[in-house]
Amino acid sequence: MHSVEELAARLPEGRVVTDPDVIERYGHDEAEWAPYEPPLAVLRPRSAEEVRTMVRWCAEHRVPVIARGAGTGLSGGANATRDSVVLSFERMNAVLEIDPLERVAVVQPGVVNEDLRTACAAYGLWYPPDPASAPWSTIGGNVATNAGGLCCVKYGVTRDYVLGMQIVTGTGDLVRLGRRTAKGVAGYDLAGLLVGSEGTLGIITEITVRLRPRRPAERTVAGYFDSIVDAGRAVEAVVGSEVIPSALELIDRHCLRAVDDWKKLGLSVDAEVVLLGRVDVAGSVGEADAETMRACFEKSGATWSAVSTDETESEALFQARRLAYPAVERLGPVLTEDICVPVRAVPAMLARIEQIAQHHDTVIANIAHAGDGNLHPLLITSHDDEAARARAQAAFADIIDAALDFGGTVTGEHGIGLLKMPGLARELDPVAMAMHHNIKQALDPLGILNPGKVIPASLPD
Repeated sequence: MHSVEELAARLPEGRVVTDPDVIERYGHDEAEWAPYEPPLAVLRPRSAEEVRTMVRWCAEHRVPVIARGAGTGLSGGANATRDSVVLSFERMNAVLEIDPLERVAVVQPGVVNEDLRTACAAYGLWYPPDPASAPWSTIGGNVATNAGGLCCVKYGVTRDYVLGMQIVTGTGDLVRLGRRTAKGVAGYDLAGLLVGSEGTLGIITEITVRLRPRRPAERTVAGYFDSIVDAGRAVEAVVGSEVIPSALELIDRHCLRAVDDWKKLGLSVDAEVVLLGRVDVAGSVGEADAETMRACFEKSGATWSAVSTDETESEALFQARRLAYPAVERLGPVLTEDICVPVRAVPAMLARIEQIAQHHDTVIANIAHAGDGNLHPLLITSHDDEAARARAQAAFADIIDAALDFGGTVTGEHGIGLLKMPGLARELDPVAMAMHHNIKQALDPLGILNPGKVIPASLPD
């Protein structure tokens, strides 16, 4: 056990918190059943220099340090381990700069995603990555997991917008990576390497992101389906058309009912599955794209479809999509999947999920960033039902196996954390896994940065 009084003496007052009642809530993220232990302390820096001081102390004493944003993660990536400290960025939450000419923003890692988007809108600019957790999740956490969101089918994920960053290394050095210019290939893409690394390769203290001009108003297309497989075929048809949707989302009856019971949005949908599409092309081309999307829904078996003329209704449906996870979570413990498969495999993967649910006697609700094959089956259990928990965990493993069999990946945007480590071991070639270990050893030689996450501590014999 290490005393943190020495560290507290090196920092301004209030940066180190050891009150057990306070630090308990910092011990884990939102991943169901991912293990954690209460940390030794919570560190709440206000500057990069303070982060460097904290990490240097951790390096001196070989204390694990777990970086934390808002704690909205769903893979256990921010969970505390034995004798660790949690480094919370809640007080490093400033938008430092927005440059309208260069279309870049510089932010601290604790900036909430939606706050950055609001700040950019004042300049007629837009930051595209928009995870459903955007009102709560932070840019630092989004970078750590390479978060996507509803519009990523057209505009890409967080990695596509990160130009550069400032980090503290595992040995306590403060260094800048990447660039600020539109182009740049000087050296290896170390900033890109940090995106999606879940705090295992460096502690991010500042991020430079590219911005886009504000986009035209969107048109919404809704389709109702009696079969989730038919909805999957509609996704395949849209992606195979000339339309590039700005969003293509799937939400099933379980999720819609849970949202409506919670938020009383007045949703009255007579369908097993709803597909929500959007296009953001202006003028007659946008109108034609919306009609093409509606036709794709129809020919794939939609029982009803329309290009919405009611903006309030459209927003209610997309709000239901964003609220689906917390709404379902109110029903009981929820184990959340995050697989991504090729779009042509979406119908078959959705059918396989239904089969897995039946085989394991587990309720599985479905939401998805369907346009790019990123599916989020939600495995719902009951409190204090160990048998149901075991069945759900078996179904979770089967879904991962099926995704890999279809040529997919174990995580599209939530990260590996703790829950997906067995799946990653299957997905990666042994040589690629060895490369991961070599990179980890090079950038974190003392092994203090979020240890025990993402990759196994050692390679198999």
